[in-house]
Amino acid sequence: MKYRQLGASDLRVSEISLGSWLTYGVGVERDKAEACLDRAFEVGINFIDTANVYGRGAAESVLGDLLAGRPRDSYVLATKVFGQMSDTDQGLSAAQITKQIDASLKRLRVDHVDLYQCHRYDVNTPLEETMEALTKVVQQGKARWIGFSEWSPAQIQAAIDMPGVTPFVSSQPQYSLLWRRPEAKVIPLCAAHGISQIVWSPIAQGVLSGKYLPGAPVPEGTRAASDSMGQPIRGWMRPEVLEAVQKLKPLARQAGCSLTQFALAWVLREPNVASAIIGASRPDQVDENAAASGLAIDPELFRQAEALTVGLERASG
Repeated sequence: MKYRQLGASDLRVSEISLGSWLTYGVGVERDKAEACLDRAFEVGINFIDTANVYGRGAAESVLGDLLAGRPRDSYVLATKVFGQMSDTDQGLSAAQITKQIDASLKRLRVDHVDLYQCHRYDVNTPLEETMEALTKVVQQGKARWIGFSEWSPAQIQAAIDMPGVTPFVSSQPQYSLLWRRPEAKVIPLCAAHGISQIVWSPIAQGVLSGKYLPGAPVPEGTRAASDSMGQPIRGWMRPEVLEAVQKLKPLARQAGCSLTQFALAWVLREPNVASAIIGASRPDQVDENAAASGLAIDPELFRQAEALTVGLERASG
């Protein structure tokens, strides 16, 4: 496993990180979650990403239980705030940030997180209020660093320009061979200001594994077949997308790796990407994804892959 610096922070994170969206505490049983987490540590993954809204606290609680026996300095822990936790609890107001950080720490069974992220931008709260509240969280020692997910370039720039607040060190966008929007503005802006990307959905919810065939039934036991985990992938299950993905398989074979590893290595070719978040319900999935770290692949194969997938994002996301 290779490691990269997370923006202007002092955190070094594994190129592959383990996420918990739609999985732990929700769609994946506890024993399977434990097996995946154990394997992640065995293969060198040190970065765990979650959010308060995943299962409305369930994912944090499961991770808190499973991480409890490990030295706190042996892993980098990230969570998020913004999502709806009750009929009255949502957003990035000072009151919500104060309340939700304490609730997250309690569920995670730690006294601090390494990275506290704004899950989305809160248009109903002044940015100054949000940034001052996040700065207070850092000053209190409840979070070491802060980040954001899916903010627009204008929103990012406004936070960068704000004086006297803790700076962001991470951005968490959707990014993959099928979804390249961050390349135009977000990545250049962040790279210029000490902010790294932590990529979610780098294999497009599993579509870039190549296991979904055009015109064929969805394989049993896959994410697309799951009632609890399948909804987000359905935007990618279009015939033109699945056909293009099948055309990527010969490129992965030329590179000497699986299509999943090829897709992850493509994301990691970008220097501003610190880590690609993967989801796993089985330890063997952790093994395959982790093996993408450090792969040396001919850039010409990546250029051919980009030509095959251009324009496919327009009807998704």
